[in-house]
Amino acid sequence: MSVAEATPDFERGDPNDRAFLGHPKGLGYLSFVEGCERFSYYSMQTLLTLYMVNYLLLPGHVEGVVGLGWLRGWHYPGLGGQPLSSAIFGDYTSLVYLTPILGGIVADRFIGRRAALIAGGAIMALGHFLMAFEHLFLLALVSLIVGVGLFKGNIASQVGALYKPSDLRRAMAFQIFYIAINVSVIIAPLISGTLGQKVGWHWGFGCAGVVMVAGLLLFLKGTPYLPDNAPASKGGAARERMGPGDWPRVLALVLLVPAMAIGLLTNQQIFNAYLVWADKSFDLRVGGLSIPSSWMITIDAALSFGMLVAVAAFWKWRASRTGREPDELGKMIIGSFFTIGGGLCLYMAAATAGPGGKVGLFWPLMFHFVNAIGFANILPVSLALFSKIAPRAINSTVIGIYYLAFFLANKIVGIVGEWFTTMPTTQFWLLHAASAAVGLVAFVLFKLLVSDRMVAGAAEPLPE
Repeated sequence: MSVAEATPDFERGDPNDRAFLGHPKGLGYLSFVEGCERFSYYSMQTLLTLYMVNYLLLPGHVEGVVGLGWLRGWHYPGLGGQPLSSAIFGDYTSLVYLTPILGGIVADRFIGRRAALIAGGAIMALGHFLMAFEHLFLLALVSLIVGVGLFKGNIASQVGALYKPSDLRRAMAFQIFYIAINVSVIIAPLISGTLGQKVGWHWGFGCAGVVMVAGLLLFLKGTPYLPDNAPASKGGAARERMGPGDWPRVLALVLLVPAMAIGLLTNQQIFNAYLVWADKSFDLRVGGLSIPSSWMITIDAALSFGMLVAVAAFWKWRASRTGREPDELGKMIIGSFFTIGGGLCLYMAAATAGPGGKVGLFWPLMFHFVNAIGFANILPVSLALFSKIAPRAINSTVIGIYYLAFFLANKIVGIVGEWFTTMPTTQFWLLHAASAAVGLVAFVLFKLLVSDRMVAGAAEPLPE
């Protein structure tokens, strides 16, 4: 029996608690809970645009959605069908990356992380079940946005709170945690996507809700092994002050956010216009079996996971052979070349199919492979860059600023996705390749003009 099992009250950083793969038992609970939450989230993200294009926004259904007529007149004037679905998708997916900042404030200032997680999980589950009632579609989206906001950032912070600052198991803990996320991203389209497209849309959304409820119950069961993280009191320890060189570094990171957002356009478009294109134009017959278009997300997630491991191993091997490897911005520049290549693969897919022709799977699979290499060199590396450069006094706030890149990227995805049906498909994907080129130029300029001065004197943030 571990120490955590012997005592009902959680003790932070108990080095003798190795009940889960050599880590605290709480890490096992948090990993499986996050896996459930990410399963439900990516089930929703996979099905949302397909559901709107192929069902909800069609005549006979769209008229019954409460509040949508008013919203179209105010926020989406003149939009309908696929352009409207892309706009709604962009707003939804951008807001789920904005609300975690507010969720962190609610947890830190008012109710604590544990209460925020429970509330977030419950509201998310409610949102998934509301998707079964098409007239409550907008209320379901609002519930999911609020739920993710309360849940997303707070569960990751609990992983760090399981360990004392000197515990070297912390880095491996986050790797285990992210494995659970990636496994969920891979299987969610296979299960919920197949149910939604082959059985019924509400079956897919309902499956996501059931898994979220399971995650919430698992979190409640694991509370004795998890930190409470009550809201901070005014009488706590004095906060670290900002130094004279800290604000310029923060400003530099803020300026990097829009460049990252533009560079992420192709990767984030996978869940929006790309899925609509795959559903209508890809030849999805494999060995006599017609696979659902949502399975393209599973292919992308599996390749992304594999490339994360392969790219990390490659840079480790190169460092062992040469004694050096590119810094964070250097890797992001390299990754941008692959992202451009991914966009060009989609251009080739559209060009070789011809007007009205079916798109074979060779070029889409090449896109997912090449884009996954770019993903592995940009996303985790950029988060490491922000963590390294962020002033110690406001490290958590700067990490919140980092996620604003995804907020902007998904908003752009919605706007650009509206052009899919009115722009030639080849031109549409060339635009995405060009967006990656914009990111490349921005990263090069950032490295040449800002990087060295920004890194100089940057204090490594202390782990919480």
